[in-house]
Amino acid sequence: MYTPTLNNVLDRMLALSKVADETAAERFFPSFENLPLRAQMWLPLVDTYQTEKNFVIEADLPGVHPENVEISFENGVLTIAGTRAPTLPAKEKQELKVFTAERISGKFARSIRLPEQVDAEKIDATFSFGVLTVTVPKLASAQPRKIAINVKESAKAKELKG
Repeated sequence: MYTPTLNNVLDRMLALSKVADETAAERFFPSFENLPLRAQMWLPLVDTYQTEKNFVIEADLPGVHPENVEISFENGVLTIAGTRAPTLPAKEKQELKVFTAERISGKFARSIRLPEQVDAEKIDATFSFGVLTVTVPKLASAQPRKIAINVKESAKAKELKG
């Protein structure tokens, strides 16, 4: 009998996450391939892990305002999408003399496929110090539980005791 381990589940989730990211990019930014090179899509770094009661997704979103982030959950896929504003000041009357411009701004989307045993109605998100934390509770039926063993004495056991 196959018993999935934590590593197997997370490996499968990460592999599916890459496919989901590509699908989300096509859905949210259908003309993405026509954008100039500098306007490339930024993919924030994400950690995904599970605890006894939850799946947790933490995304690094430095410089992103929470009001510019959208989180959706559909068909077992959690998607974090949004926009990071330009990091350089807008050019005004005088020209900017830029020495380096490495911080990417623009639209982003990350998608993570989660197992079916999640309580989509109770998904919670918090934003602190540039890190978005999304907590996805597992359904109670999917959480580990201990099963009590009921001991019943047979007639033979009673006879031996007596």
